[in-house]
Parts: sequence; structure tokens; C-alpha cells
Amino acid sequence: MGPVETLIERASLLRESLQKSQTNTDSMVAILGSFDHRLSALEAAMRPTQVRTHAIRLAHENIDKSLKSAGVILRQFDLSRQAEAKILKGPHEDLESYLEAVEQLRSNVKFFSSNKNFKSDAVLNHINSLLAKAIMKLDEEFKQLLANYSKPMEPDRLIECLPNSLRPPAEGEGGKSASSNQSDHQVKSIENAIYKPPTLIPPRILPLLHDLAQQMVLAGNQQQCLKIYRETRASTLELSLRKLGVEKLGKDDVAKMQWEVLEAKIGNWIHFMRIAVKLLFAAERKICDQIFEGVDNNLKDYCFAEVTADSVLVLLSFGEAIAKSKRSPEKLFVLLDMYEIMHELHPEIESIFEGKACSEMRESSLALTKRLAQTAQETFGDFEEAVEKDATKTAVLDGTVHPLTSYVINYVKFLFDYQSTLKLLFKEFETGEDSDSQLAVVTTRIMQALQTNLDGKSKQYKDPALTYLFLMNNIHYIVRSVRRSEAKDLLGDDWVQRHRRIVQQNANQYKRVAWAKILQCLSVPGSGDTNNASTLSRAGVKDRFKSFNLQFEELHQRQCQWTVPDPELRESLRLAVAEVLLPAYRSFAKRFGYTAEDLDRMLGEFFDGRTSEQKR
Repeated sequence: MGPVETLIERASLLRESLQKSQTNTDSMVAILGSFDHRLSALEAAMRPTQVRTHAIRLAHENIDKSLKSAGVILRQFDLSRQAEAKILKGPHEDLESYLEAVEQLRSNVKFFSSNKNFKSDAVLNHINSLLAKAIMKLDEEFKQLLANYSKPMEPDRLIECLPNSLRPPAEGEGGKSASSNQSDHQVKSIENAIYKPPTLIPPRILPLLHDLAQQMVLAGNQQQCLKIYRETRASTLELSLRKLGVEKLGKDDVAKMQWEVLEAKIGNWIHFMRIAVKLLFAAERKICDQIFEGVDNNLKDYCFAEVTADSVLVLLSFGEAIAKSKRSPEKLFVLLDMYEIMHELHPEIESIFEGKACSEMRESSLALTKRLAQTAQETFGDFEEAVEKDATKTAVLDGTVHPLTSYVINYVKFLFDYQSTLKLLFKEFETGEDSDSQLAVVTTRIMQALQTNLDGKSKQYKDPALTYLFLMNNIHYIVRSVRRSEAKDLLGDDWVQRHRRIVQQNANQYKRVAWAKILQCLSVPGSGDTNNASTLSRAGVKDRFKSFNLQFEELHQRQCQWTVPDPELRESLRLAVAEVLLPAYRSFAKRFGYTAEDLDRMLGEFFDGRTSEQKR
């Protein structure tokens, strides 16, 4: 058998084999198909049971959820009913419970508004209506509670809060402020003094007011809350100040007042400013911060500004009226007092009136401080000019110390009581010089202006001797006053020594002018040679004595009316005249047989400022 046949045979066997395999496969497929059909039938038979079981399970789950949801809703209804019962009772008896009820109603509104499974406009409307009524009652409670405990402070209670050193003077002691003319030590004591802040509202009431205010703000009623607070506290503060004595005075009122009245009112104003800032405004700030704690700071500052604005304006407007009024020398010291208190209160004003809402009050306060400093400085210049140009026609006939001199010296002494204040004032206007130098310059200029004026006044005397006596008296008074005051350290020893020499020069000029003519009566021609004494005839001697006596009597009558008020200077001048006159008289009298006892006695009566009739 050939290869081809073999291949054909094998192919035939393979075909038969494949055909058998196909038959087996077909049989297996038929068996499997029958099995699948039976499984499908079984699954179809079980499916309804599975569906019912799943449905039952889902139903149970939904029932559980519904029961839970219903329980939560019912709980909210229950809480709402409890809150409603408290709201209906009102806040007065149990404010804490009432505020809890308000919070609960807010929670109920939030719950029912956000719950998808429960939508009921009727329920929400009822709760919102109840909440609105509750807030309205809170407004009324806040207003009533604040009004009941907002009472004006009595002056006695405010004064008790001040340190002892700042208590006002007793009745009849004048209206000077406690800060007037204080020494540096006293000023330091005042700065370190402890103030006891007044209790404007009882501490136990403040938390209730705070809770009420917070609820009102949360309800969107902040404007109503602030209106109630502003009206109540502002009127209480204003009444407290009126009881204290604060008046609403402007520029026209100030212009009409007599100086004594105005000076007293300025002293009171200084006292009122200290009480207002350190006690009343500070206490108002404290309770405002406590009641509105947790509220927006800008809102809190605005509320405080509204409460205090009118009171601050009343106080500062009086200060402005004084600062802008017509300047005069006597106002300098009250201006310094006013500047001193404004400078002292500046840190507290900045602290109490913090925030944007209070900026106007801070700026007004600072502006007044600077205005007072400027007016005081201008008054310095006015005073210097007034001293130099003083044209008082009332001359002192006896050559004593002129009223202008004593006035200016006392003025300068007062200036040195204000050294610390003046240093602060000079710093307001930077000049490159230290404050001591500036005060020395001011004092020196005033002294020079006084001397210039005294030189002019001295020329009013017809008698040149009285001119020099007048200058001697006045310059001596100036020097003595400076030596006994703090001005000595500022003006220096050179100034004192220079002016002492001026006193001596005027004394020497007085002796020369007043006594030169009468001394000529006691001169003897050729008196250097005792042998020539006889050259003067007896008649000539008598004429000399007669002329001397007439001149001396005239000088005695006139100069006994002149005055040297300083005892030491008066005695010194008498001795100086006696040292010149008596030796000359004794020498002349010894030669011609006369005595000098009466002359010595009469010299002792000079410069007493008494007339001849008074001496007799």
C-alpha cells in the first residue's frame, strides 16, 4: 500500500473518530441543558418567597426609623411646650429659666426648619411668633431692670471716692481747686493717689443685664437694645453731673461773668473734670464693657460714646470758652491749672475713650489741652508787654515800693509754684531749649520789663533825690524777693549781685543829690588849715548855721514823709547819711561852739513815712 492510500485510510479513521466525539458532545450538551432547565424552574419557584422576606425586612427598618424620627419630633414638641409655658409666665420672676426657654425656642426653630421629614409652616409660624413675643418681653425687662438700678450718684458719694488730698475745701474756703498752687511733692502725691471707683449698678444685676442684652442682639434687636441703654445711662450720667454742680456754660456766659465768679467756677471745673473722668466716665466704661461683653467691640464703643458724648461736650465747652476768652494776666494761673488737669487726665481719657466711635472725644480733649497751653503762652507775652507799658498814673508820693513791683514779684513767685506744669507746657512748643532755660528767659524778660517801667515812673518825681530813693526801694525789694525764692537758682548769683550793685548806686546817688548842698554850709574856706578857721567871721558862722538849719528843717519835713519800708535798708541809709553829715557838722560846730545831739536825733526820724504833725 502506497503512502497516499495510507494517508487516506488515516484520514478516514480520524473522520470517524471526530464524528463519534461530536455525537458524545451533543449528548452531553443535551443532558446539561436539561439540568439547567430544572435549576431555573427551582429558582423561579423560590423567588416570590425571597421578595416577601426582603420586603418584610425593609418594612421593619423603615418602621424603626420612623419611630425614632417621630420620637425626636415629639421630643421637640415637648421641649417647645415646656419653653412656651416659661415664656407665658414672663421673665420677671425667673429670668434665668426664661432665657433658657428663649434659647430652646431658637433651637426648635432651627430643628423644624432643617428637618426634611417634617414640614409644617403652622408649627414654625407658631414658634416664631412665640419667640418674637419672648424677645419683646426681654426688651421690656431690660429697660425696666436698667431703669430701676440706674440712679444718679449723689455728690457726697462721689467725693467719698476721692483721695483725701483731693477733697474740696470746706464751706467758706473759696472755690480753688485742690490742684491749685501745689508743690511738686504734693503733685506727686496726687498722681499716686488711689481712687475708689463708684458702683453705678449693683454687681449682682450686671450679669442679668448682660444676658438680656446678648439675647436682644442675637434676636437682631441690637438697635433697640442700644437705644434703651443710651437713653437710660446718658440721662443718669448727666443728672449725676448736674447734682455735682456742672453747668452748661459757653463763651457768652463766660464773657459776662465777674472775675471773682469766673475764677471760682474754673476751680470747680477742675474739680469736676477729675471726678468725671477718673470716677464717672471710668465707671460707665466698666459697666458698658461688662453688659456688652461678647458683643462686637465697635458696637460696644459706639454705645459708650453715645452715653457720654453730651456730658463730655458740656465739660469741654467750658474749657474752650475760657481758652478763647479775652486774655488777661490774672487768667494765667487758672489757665495753668486747667492745662495741668487736662494733661494729668490725658492717659485716662485715651484709655477710657478708646475705639473709633470715641475718636472725636479724644481729639476734642487733646485740642483743648493744646489750646490752653497756647493761650497760657500768649498770656506770658501779654503780661511782659503789660508790665513794660503799664501807665499807672498813681505815683507813690513817698518813694516806697510801687504796687506794680509787688504785683509782678508775687506773679513771678506764683510762676515758680507751677514749675513742673510750666515745663510740660514748654514741651508743647519745642524750641530746642530745655524747660529750665525757657523759664529763666521768661522770668528775666519780665524782670527787665519791670525795671524799664520803674525807670519811667521814677522820672515823675520833681525831686531827683526822691527819684533815686524810689529806684533804690524798688530794686532792693526785687533783689530781696528773688533771694528768698526759687527764682534765685534760676536767675543765678550774677543776676543778684548785679542788681545789689544797682541798689547801692541809687543809694549813693540819693546821698549825693539830697545832701551835697547842705554839706556846703558846713565847709570852711581853707578848712584844711585849722589856723584859718578864724577867717570866717562870727556873722558868717551864724549865717552858715542859719542856712544849714533852714535847709535841714526843710529836708527833715520833706524826707520824714518819704518811706524806706525795709528796716535794714532804712537803718543802713540813715547811717550812711549820718556818716557823712555828722562828722562834718561836729567838726564845724566844734570850731564854733555848737553841738550835734539834736541833729542826730532828727536824722533818726528820716524815712518813716510820717508827717511832721504825726511826729509831734
